[in-house]
Amino acid sequence: MAKKKKHKVPGDIVATNRRARHDYNILDTYEAGIALLGTEVKSLREGKASLVEAFCTIDEGEIWLRNLHIPEYSRGSWTNHSPRRVRKLLLHRREIDSLMGKVRDGNRTLLPLSLYFRNGLLKVELALASGKQAHDKRQDIKRRTEEREIVRDMGRRIKGIRA
Repeated sequence: MAKKKKHKVPGDIVATNRRARHDYNILDTYEAGIALLGTEVKSLREGKASLVEAFCTIDEGEIWLRNLHIPEYSRGSWTNHSPRRVRKLLLHRREIDSLMGKVRDGNRTLLPLSLYFRNGLLKVELALASGKQAHDKRQDIKRRTEEREIVRDMGRRIKGIRA
């Protein structure tokens, strides 16, 4: 029997932002398309991208993805893109207006969690998130460790091994 994934992201995953789940409380997630150039898509199909310092901003009613690093296409020519250019995210107007209100109201930010291909199109999983304090991070680490130990003990009991 196959294990179920905690966070379902369909398609071929190109890049993930693992640090975002550690540093932020994820309140809600959205799926958005990205406006890209041809050499960017080719470079992404090679599996090259980095979401480490990426974040989203809302400027004049549009959402922009900043600091996403897509390296230049290896077999490109003078038509190559710049690696850290600002890219426009494609969402419905209702979603953009809703996100604008949520980001403006509270201490929240928009972060990209992952990049993946779905039906031949590149998608970004966006998260509406609030920052974690240091004590929250320690509690999460403690909780994960305890859960891991419980699962390990249950497995030992089932196998008949005494610790």
